[in-house]
Formats: sequence, structure tokens, C-alpha cells
Amino acid sequence: MQFAGPRFTFPLTASQLDGTLNEPNRYAFAVTENGKTIGHAEIYIGTTKAWIGRIIIGDPTLRGKGKGKQLMDLLLQIVFIQHQQQVVELNVFDWNTAAIKCYESMGFVINPNGNTTRHVNGEARTVLNMVKKSPAK
Repeated sequence: MQFAGPRFTFPLTASQLDGTLNEPNRYAFAVTENGKTIGHAEIYIGTTKAWIGRIIIGDPTLRGKGKGKQLMDLLLQIVFIQHQQQVVELNVFDWNTAAIKCYESMGFVINPNGNTTRHVNGEARTVLNMVKKSPAK
């Protein structure tokens, strides 16, 4: 749930991935370093805005070293420059303070009207919706 939201279920299957990766406006990225895959991220381009999701640096020893900010910077360039979107959104659990700080440092703000609740193992969890507008003139 933290990484993939409600769309995927455990155990992950090829058909779940194929269904997502075959969407025409969805772009999936492998994050690599020295030829090794260390993470993943996706962008979905809508008609009026874009969404960034499924963001992860998989190896915990590589987290907290600025790789998330580098990844977000590249994703934002793709959204705002290549696809010329004016708004991008993402969702994050409220307890994921490291991710929230990263997103805030990249200019995202919490949209209080976009927050939702997800049930994980019978517990209600708050999901924050965060938004960033294009820095273009």
C-alpha cells in the first residue's frame, strides 16, 4: 500500500504490472546507479495535470543521501518541460515524514482538500495529497 497504493495487491503478479505499464499516458522509470537498479518511479500524464507515484529508493542504506531529491528533480523536469503540464500531484502517507520533507523541499504543498484515508491491515491511515505548480511563467 505504501509504495503502490490500492491498485496492486500482494503478491504482485505480471498481469498487475502489465495492466499499469500498458497505459498509454503512464511512464515507468527504473532508477539506476552504477548499472544497478536502486529504485522506481512513475509519472501519469492527464489532460489537465500529472501525477507522480510509486516512488521508491529500494535499498534502505541508499536513502537519506539525496537520491530522492535527484529523482524528483528529474521527474519534475519531465512533467513541466517535456510534457508542459502546469500542475503535478502525488500522494504520501502522513507518517512518511522523510518523503514529505523531500517533497516540500521540491516545492510541493499539502492540499488539505485532497487528503484521503486508506485501510491497511484493518487500520485507517491518512494519505496526504501534495501539489506543485509549474515554475514556468
